[in-house]
Amino acid sequence: MPLGLLRKKKPKSKETSRLVEGEQADAAGSSLPHPTVPTRRLVFHTQLAHGSATGRVEDFSSIKELYAKIAGVFEISPSEILYCTLNTPKVDMGKLLGTQIGLEDFIFAHVKGIKKEVNVYKSEDSLGLTITDNGAGYAFIKRIKDGSVIDSVKTICVGDHIESINGENIVGWRHFDVAKKLKELKKEELFTLKLIEPKKAFEIEPRSKAGKSSTEKIGTGRETLRLRSKGPATVEEVPSEAKVKAIAKIPDIIELYIDMQQLDIATTMFEAGKDKGNPDEFAVALDETLGDFAFPDEFVFDVWGVIGDAKRE
Repeated sequence: MPLGLLRKKKPKSKETSRLVEGEQADAAGSSLPHPTVPTRRLVFHTQLAHGSATGRVEDFSSIKELYAKIAGVFEISPSEILYCTLNTPKVDMGKLLGTQIGLEDFIFAHVKGIKKEVNVYKSEDSLGLTITDNGAGYAFIKRIKDGSVIDSVKTICVGDHIESINGENIVGWRHFDVAKKLKELKKEELFTLKLIEPKKAFEIEPRSKAGKSSTEKIGTGRETLRLRSKGPATVEEVPSEAKVKAIAKIPDIIELYIDMQQLDIATTMFEAGKDKGNPDEFAVALDETLGDFAFPDEFVFDVWGVIGDAKRE
């Protein structure tokens, strides 16, 4: 059975409302069957995370457009923005701005601060890093595992943007490409990271134009704006608090599970594929033994290649 037929396609999420709705009248000026829906104006408050006056941004559909709007408000270059957090000026990876913004969320933009160059000795295969990116070309450190190689280097911090690895500029790379590059570094050797940390605040609380803490304006709306890489943003119902908390915990569970079970899973995969003649047969065997994982086709091909190399040897 071909690999593509083994994977179930996920249903697309239903968009509840467009940011801009309605149609234009035609060239002849004839009336439309449905009246034009007035444009819904969505305005968000924003500050620089290290402290600034409060600004307002609107009319954006993607992360890059949002960064451009914030940069325009504070008269900085969009390339200065590393990432944004919602409802807190702190470097809190649990509050990172992703593809959704609550309609009453307050946006804090973290900009480039001090540059630093760090030499790291890779004494273990795993560095203990989790990498993510801002969707606009900057990869940064989302998590550092306690007791890991990187944890022992105290100048490397969560929230640091990775600018280069061993002199190779990685600006514009996606997080998985950066993670792969770090994983491929040779064990028992030194490597060099050039990092940029977010600019730090001198004040405990950020400044606001009215002289009051911006946290007084932070709310939890019942709707959220979903940003798109292509096409207009859409307004959707916000998920329940329980659902949000559950989703936030899942990555940690996955990481822990993989750390504990990866050897068993690898052994099972090898046993499933050692007597198979082609990747399609291997994919069928994987679905029978490890179907709950729903491995993507590219992953199956890579594992089949490793098993094939072992069989030839």
